Amino acid sequence: MELYFLGTGAGLPSKQRNVTSVAVNLLQERGSWWLFDCGEGTQHQILHAPVKLHRVDHIFITHLHGDHVFGLPGVLSSRSFQSGTGPLTVHGPVGIRALIETALGVSGTHLTYPLKIDELSGPGRVFADDEWTVDADLLDHGVPCFGYRIAERPRLGPLLPERARAHGLTPGPAYRLLKAGQAVMGPDGSWIRPEEVTGPPIPGRVVALLGDTRPCPGVRRLARGATVLVHEATFAAEREDLARRYHHATAVQAAEAAREAGVQQLVLTHISARYGEADTAELRHQAARVFPNVLVAADHTVVPVTAPAPAPDALA
Repeated sequence: MELYFLGTGAGLPSKQRNVTSVAVNLLQERGSWWLFDCGEGTQHQILHAPVKLHRVDHIFITHLHGDHVFGLPGVLSSRSFQSGTGPLTVHGPVGIRALIETALGVSGTHLTYPLKIDELSGPGRVFADDEWTVDADLLDHGVPCFGYRIAERPRLGPLLPERARAHGLTPGPAYRLLKAGQAVMGPDGSWIRPEEVTGPPIPGRVVALLGDTRPCPGVRRLARGATVLVHEATFAAEREDLARRYHHATAVQAAEAAREAGVQQLVLTHISARYGEADTAELRHQAARVFPNVLVAADHTVVPVTAPAPAPDALA
């Protein structure tokens, strides 16, 4: 699992940063990419990235400001030209259906794949399969705006041989089946479930990808214990008054959210065009005084999302 930052700017594109879009690489896990927001020029950024549109099967929109959605009609259209035939679902606030249907309708765009539009009216689960869940929660941005929490379901803990031997099992096919999560029959004819002979479940990875926001309860709920928190940092600390006025956050406020939520890594994005390269280093410095493990993303930054280490008692 990796995060690939296609655009990291705020409001409008600059020579250094395109507007917002983050791609989540799930090729190893489920053979697909997910997009979070799709600002103007996203498909141009994809030309310089490993993202393949025909592999994108979910797009999650945080809110309907142009720097987060104006690239969406082009991406949907280009997916058809790039042999995309598999179904695609777009999730987003109420109004995303009208935006998509109007843009595609007036331009006469024909899609070669089934498109589902999932309008979100409030917090809740928006996606679930056997391995992943995605939950949405409301943020504070002056317009309906969501953040998303991608969570990998817990994995089976390690097989504990002493427990298996206590059930009369010996290394071989039974061990392999138990490690794969399947029950096996013991020598006495009773069924042995994997959880009876394995350590505590291993927590899955969690990524919190937020839309634009001021500090609010939704940030804390989405970020709690996350492996990676992607948080906007539109302004430096000395511009906190502007951040509040325009429903944004500073780098320091993002770091405070990361510290309070107990995340492993903080990635700052949605950087105002007023900040050049030297200023970006200062944004990181401000945040790092509060939360040390912080990165300011640039366009085409790749952030691996590594699995949490098992708890010590799981290895006993």
